[in-house]
This record gives sequence, structure tokens and C-alpha cells, in this order.
Amino acid sequence: MTFLGFKTKMFDLACFNINQIYAWQPDFDRNNLTRWAKKGYLIRLRQGYFAFSEYKSKPDYSLYFANRIYRPSYISLHTALAFYGMIPEAVVQITSVTSLKTGAFKNDFGEYSYKSVKEDLMFGYELKPMADNRTIQFATPEKALLDLLYLYPFYDNKQELEELRLDEDYLHDDLNNDLLMDYCTKFQSKALDHRVKLLLKTYDL
Repeated sequence: MTFLGFKTKMFDLACFNINQIYAWQPDFDRNNLTRWAKKGYLIRLRQGYFAFSEYKSKPDYSLYFANRIYRPSYISLHTALAFYGMIPEAVVQITSVTSLKTGAFKNDFGEYSYKSVKEDLMFGYELKPMADNRTIQFATPEKALLDLLYLYPFYDNKQELEELRLDEDYLHDDLNNDLLMDYCTKFQSKALDHRVKLLLKTYDL
């Protein structure tokens, strides 16, 4: 098979896995993928997952691939908080929440980190539009904050919460407190309840 024929068929997927290729071409020689990646035509995202190198120059695809290479998952935690302007730091890793086991991948698009939660905590995210009529699953600000407090138990004192340096204007003007508390109830976690109360007290909410 020529790379051009392969690209014509698969390019619009942006990223793809080996099973999708076999569904189209059952006798496909997967050594082609290794060869094409060495030539720079493809980028290996993780075991069995690839993207076309042209997508490196397109905006938002590093975030889009976070959803695609480990499913189900949605972007949350530090990446979402930075996206909403709730924390000041630029985030190196792309952080997500998943109902699969905790995982991490590194590729030419970035570093990907996935934190595991129970399946019934996979809520509180929405589809954000991006280029090419695609969408990215992103935690709401409220859920991203709760995911952080839930998954990082050291945020259980005033000093640690202050060091998060959450944007107080955002917390007072944009954060939906009713939604925050509604989501918090769904976790059914006394430890999280305690951390949220401490957060509200620390930032005078």
C-alpha cells in the first residue's frame, strides 16, 4: 500500500488506531506504520495510536487527542483550570480524568496524564467546539476544581489552598457556587466536603 492511498482514506480522522485500519484493510502490514513514522509522515501517540504529522501545526489538536487516545476521558484538573484562567501557571502536562486506570503518555504533541475515578464520577463535562467542526470534552470550571480537590488529598489545609493561587475575581464573579455544591454532593465524599468548605472559607466565598 502506498502512503498516499492510506492518507487519502485516513487523514480526516486526524488520529486513528490499528483496529480502525484493520477494519478497513484486514491484511494491512503494520510495519508500514513504523516505516512511515520513521520518515516523519506519522506521529505515534501511544501504543497502536497514530496521527498525521500535518496536525502538529493545527491549533487545539493536542487537546483533542487527549480525548481520543484514552477513552473514556475528559480534560480536567490543572489543564482545565489554566484554560479558564483560574490558576496563573502555564501547564506543561495535559491533564484528564478517566474511568480507566491511571495512565501517562508522551509524544510529539505533548505530555498526557490521566487520573482515575469511579465510573459514576464521570460527569460535569461539556463539548467545546474547536477547529474543523470537532469538539473536545472539557470539565466545567466547577467540576475541574472538585476533581482537583478530590484527587489531590493534600489540599486539606489553608496553606495548600492558598498556594493554588486561584483567581479570586473568577471565583467571586464566574464560578457557579450552586453547581459546585450540587456536583460536590454527587461525589458522596466526606473528605471532599471538608476540602470544599475549607476552600470557601480560604477564599471568602
